[in-house]
Amino acid sequence: MGFNLKQKLRKSSDALAGKLDRLFGGESIEDADLEEAEEILLGSDLGWELTERIIDELPGKVRESELSWKEALAEILIENTPLPVSKIPQARPLVTVVVGVNGAGKTTTIARMAARLQKENDKVLLACADTFRAAAAEQLEIWADRLGTAVLTQLPGSDAAAVAFDAVKRGQSRDYDSVIIDTAGRLPNKKGLLDELAKIYRVCGRAMESAPHEVLLVLDGTVGQNAKAQAEQFMKAMPITGLVVTKLDGTARGGSVLAMASELNIPVKYIGVGEGSDDLLDFNLESYVHALLGMEEANG
Repeated sequence: MGFNLKQKLRKSSDALAGKLDRLFGGESIEDADLEEAEEILLGSDLGWELTERIIDELPGKVRESELSWKEALAEILIENTPLPVSKIPQARPLVTVVVGVNGAGKTTTIARMAARLQKENDKVLLACADTFRAAAAEQLEIWADRLGTAVLTQLPGSDAAAVAFDAVKRGQSRDYDSVIIDTAGRLPNKKGLLDELAKIYRVCGRAMESAPHEVLLVLDGTVGQNAKAQAEQFMKAMPITGLVVTKLDGTARGGSVLAMASELNIPVKYIGVGEGSDDLLDFNLESYVHALLGMEEANG
């Protein structure tokens, strides 16, 4: 995940490592500094749980080891963030449902996932199960056209679960490698949205045993820890297998990625760090933590 991740996370790094650097000065950590350190950690959106753990463990870790405070902090952050465990079956087609509120970058994420899969010579089918918003199908069609990818849409007001069912069936009958299903991020009421998402999940399983194989939740990184409440709502509708956190280049709240993974106990699968087509990156915990702390890559 190296490329210029450090540069992309500069705002978050300045808010966290930059301020701690000025506070700690040398390599030692004075007890008197811990209160201010706590404010800095919370300010970069690491959340209460992770912040408390750092305040408890960091001074002792620095004293007992030959690590700098930054190396010790990196270790604590890495130890406390769930790593992606890839239990995704080798199914064909591999069915992925993508959920998240409108505006988080869901459709763009889907397009970038499709582009990555195409580079691996996968045959990809996109499906728009957001039948609430007329613009949703249009947006996905524009991306599909740009990518030269097949897309399945229905008229606004159609049954979203039926679109998902048709997409999985078409994926099977026409020999697709991947089916990626976009979903609504907003309906007139929250219960309506969660019921619809739960139905999409069930119907995918009826169309193909074991589907969906992956459910990705897209969260807007600029919202930071506030996205946790959103995540908990979506988790009521279907089991989330991975997080995608977008717009991390434009925020000082990069710590929230670790906080949410840790508190929700869901691995981060991808991060979005810019507008370019290659700015959806596989999440690598060590690289991310080192970039967040303004450190050089562990391996060089």
